[in-house]
Amino acid sequence: MADTNWRDRLFGGLKRTSNRLGDNLTGLFTKAALDDQTLDEIEEALIVSDLGPAMAARVRDRLAEGRFNRELTEEYLREIIAEEIEKTLAPVARPLEIEAFPRPQVILVIGVNGSGKTTTIAKLAHNFLEQDYGVMLAAGDTFRAAAIGQLKVWAERLGIPIVAGKEGGDAAGIVFDAVKQATATGIDVLIVDTAGRLQNKTELMDELAKVRRVLGRLNPAAPHDVVLVLDATTGQNALNQIEVFKETAQVTGLVMTKLDGTARGGVLVAAAEKFRLPIHAIGVGEKIEDLRPFDPGDMAKAIAGTAYAR
Repeated sequence: MADTNWRDRLFGGLKRTSNRLGDNLTGLFTKAALDDQTLDEIEEALIVSDLGPAMAARVRDRLAEGRFNRELTEEYLREIIAEEIEKTLAPVARPLEIEAFPRPQVILVIGVNGSGKTTTIAKLAHNFLEQDYGVMLAAGDTFRAAAIGQLKVWAERLGIPIVAGKEGGDAAGIVFDAVKQATATGIDVLIVDTAGRLQNKTELMDELAKVRRVLGRLNPAAPHDVVLVLDATTGQNALNQIEVFKETAQVTGLVMTKLDGTARGGVLVAAAEKFRLPIHAIGVGEKIEDLRPFDPGDMAKAIAGTAYAR
């Protein structure tokens, strides 16, 4: 269960999302009867709140079942929404576990530029360090000098080793060197940054395929995880990114960032509903500790805007 401090940040971070949901539902509680038109309007309000059509349909069905038994209030509706969100999130809420043997566990981190990918790598590394794992970084995004530099800064701050090359260097070669070093020095987790360009899917696919081939020579089970970092502020575009990266990179799990800076956090639910991929962690702030595995119940309440017990 999440600690109170984290819960406060989670609920505070998702305030804009729950407020947007409330704004979209405004005016639907003044009618005496919960008729088909009102149910349709509620369903539409949930879809435009980024929760997705499947979730909206399920909430509508739940309300339709009990429409003659009780008066529709905003509190009751939000409780139903929270319950349905939790049902969707519970099966996909799965923290990244370090289980690979032999070590290291290799985690490829992918995502478009600007998604918060590099910072997320640092936050994941911090979380693993807190669990007493040995962590190494590999700067496999050789397309951008800034990405290499930023990752070096984070490695220095965290006090962990990094394998990096020059801008335009061979990403697969860097990953090869990193796995050899990690294996030789007993590192538990190797987190690899990768290029995030989507404008040329063929080039990206070729590069990732080369990285996979190189990894396979050293450790047939690697990469053990391919984690896609998504920016919640992009809303429905995040779903398009999952579609593309699933095709090009064989994504095994998701991390969603910037949930504190958006009114579109409902897209996390739509992503869980549509793709059923594990969601490893969420980010609700800029600080190093602001990325955590999430509690489906707390997440559902935060999005729906219902209270939690302290």
